[in-house]
Amino acid sequence: MTNHLKHFLHRVAVRWNAALFCLLLAPLSFSEADQLDTLPLTSFNGDSTDFGWYVQNDNVMGGKSEGGFDIAQGELFFSGNTNTDGGGFSSIRTRSLTLDLSAYTGIRVKVKADGRRYTWGVQTDARWRGRRVNYWADFETMVGETETIDIPFTKFFPQFRGFKLDGPEIDTSQIKEFALYQYDKTDGPFAMNLISVEAYREEE
Repeated sequence: MTNHLKHFLHRVAVRWNAALFCLLLAPLSFSEADQLDTLPLTSFNGDSTDFGWYVQNDNVMGGKSEGGFDIAQGELFFSGNTNTDGGGFSSIRTRSLTLDLSAYTGIRVKVKADGRRYTWGVQTDARWRGRRVNYWADFETMVGETETIDIPFTKFFPQFRGFKLDGPEIDTSQIKEFALYQYDKTDGPFAMNLISVEAYREEE
């Protein structure tokens, strides 16, 4: 066998082994989204649970922001204009819920938005000085892109009227309310299509 042929066969063998190695590792390179169990919570269509969303803007504390929502074609359209000369936020919230999501890792939202930062809110039975604690977690969006965003419960921090608290930690077995805020401390218009809300669980 000539040296040229030996060299050719060696190169083929190396490439084959590399390809086989990649195939064996392929299952490990799947995105986390492909390895999660989910619990649908709402998807804004006739077959989905109605959470009874309502608007709460910063005018409740003397602010000047505006915002509202419409539900059509299986999506919730949340839009308005924030004004930081005051509270600086617009929000939509659900009516009272009773959800035990202690078996899940976090909240997954499917959105199409404007590139601004938004905040997902959760309320439980937790109280601070007799007032109900809110738990917040921020998430970023990309302009005009439909995205599936996972918000782990470990990312939520307790706060009251915008001030971060030392505790208590979130108890996901006693979820009483969800909220979606535009509160990135920026003036100007905002717009988001909220397509679905799920709880997700990482596989062990």
